[in-house]
Amino acid sequence: MEPVRTTRHGAVRGKLVADDVAAFLGIPFAAPPFGEARFRAPGPAASWDGVRDAFTPGPSVPRAPYAPPFDVLIPDEGPQGADCLNLNIWTPHPTPGGGLPVMVWIHGGAFANGSGSASAYDGSAFARDGVVYVSINYRLGADGFLRLPDRPDNRGLLDQIAALEWVRDNIEAFGGDPGQVTVFGESAGAMSIGALLSMPRARGLFRRAILQSGAAHHFLRPASAELITGRLAEKLGIGATAEEFAEVPLEELLPAQAELRGEVGDRPDPALWGEAALNMMPFEPVLDALPLPSADCGVDILVGTNREEYRLFLVPTQRLDVLPAAKLREATAAYGLDPDKALPVYAERRPDAVPGELFDAVTTDWFYRIPALRLAEAVPGSYVYEFARRSPALDGRLGACHASELAYVFDRLDDPAYTPIIGEEPPQALADAMHGAWVAFAKTGEPGWAPYDRETRTTRVFDTLPGIEADPRGEERALWEGVR
Repeated sequence: MEPVRTTRHGAVRGKLVADDVAAFLGIPFAAPPFGEARFRAPGPAASWDGVRDAFTPGPSVPRAPYAPPFDVLIPDEGPQGADCLNLNIWTPHPTPGGGLPVMVWIHGGAFANGSGSASAYDGSAFARDGVVYVSINYRLGADGFLRLPDRPDNRGLLDQIAALEWVRDNIEAFGGDPGQVTVFGESAGAMSIGALLSMPRARGLFRRAILQSGAAHHFLRPASAELITGRLAEKLGIGATAEEFAEVPLEELLPAQAELRGEVGDRPDPALWGEAALNMMPFEPVLDALPLPSADCGVDILVGTNREEYRLFLVPTQRLDVLPAAKLREATAAYGLDPDKALPVYAERRPDAVPGELFDAVTTDWFYRIPALRLAEAVPGSYVYEFARRSPALDGRLGACHASELAYVFDRLDDPAYTPIIGEEPPQALADAMHGAWVAFAKTGEPGWAPYDRETRTTRVFDTLPGIEADPRGEERALWEGVR
């Protein structure tokens, strides 16, 4: 029999998707953010009479597709539409009072792409293992993060908070415990969590956090965000106001957003883009500062990165082998390191590396690994992991790149959406280990290895044979002391 549960806005009918697992899909947690609500904080969802069918994933915010070749490497499918502030639930206990831990997924996509409704983020495996899993959609690009006069900043983050408030108020009806919420995300999703950790309005909405390939690091100060707004308005031939942006048809706005992202990457000039020139993302949280959480933040943290994150952006674009040494030195200096001191340290572990491979190592550290370690150091008792399984895709050159851990976390090695990035015959034992650690952390606050501290720097390495390492690449970590 199809299960029916009652939320504060009305009753929803889900569907059984496996033995003892039910899914309730496309449930609105806020009002559609278009029309009079465009570029404003999320408003309350409308209530409904009767029983609402929740059989299909809800639409995500309209967005331009990834540019080739990333359009086939990174999951981004699913419906799009105005009613985009919705969430999907998979639960093994679709009756009230189950008291099960809850995991809320915030997808990545450089704050401009991605969808919580993609098949890649199906939560069946988490529900199978005793967790109530929720994936959410939130506003992206200009709708979510463009700075506009007389409109709230960070509307995408406000959407995430609204979704977490919905979970707090309703998840018990689906068998979940609102006091046992773990929020987890990858890339921009993890960076979002890094911001949520410092936002007073988010306090108390989650007890644990898992940050994959992102931490409390990337944001735009208001002056830089205003440069982005002005450039996008100039590209569209309009004034930089919410009213004029709202008049631009989506079929014009979305391609302009995509072009802007390409321009930031092609011409990373701080005079044009401010901090976005270094981050290479024009849409990010807009903040005066992004402090690390304090030791008493009250949130258990599991944080980590992939060993060769930036190869995703170098190998498919055929830049790895042709990147000039001058570009490597320029980037190293821009990140705050002395190239003459730092590059020999990186080259010592990679004696045959071409400049592009050293660029991957330095950029992976600056963009992903060092922020993750600083977050772990800021909150004693945090856990650290590194994903090191090298993908056989693209003749084995992708390595342990950005996003290649996702299929293992979700235990969805057979989902064809992941095949282009993880390759053929991925090891199920690795998925068992990584997915199992995530579930254990959500249930107990302990993933199965010792916490990280500045002396031991204990790190769980997920490879074909998972293991524990003490202070991996400590000599490279030491280079970044004092660099912000």
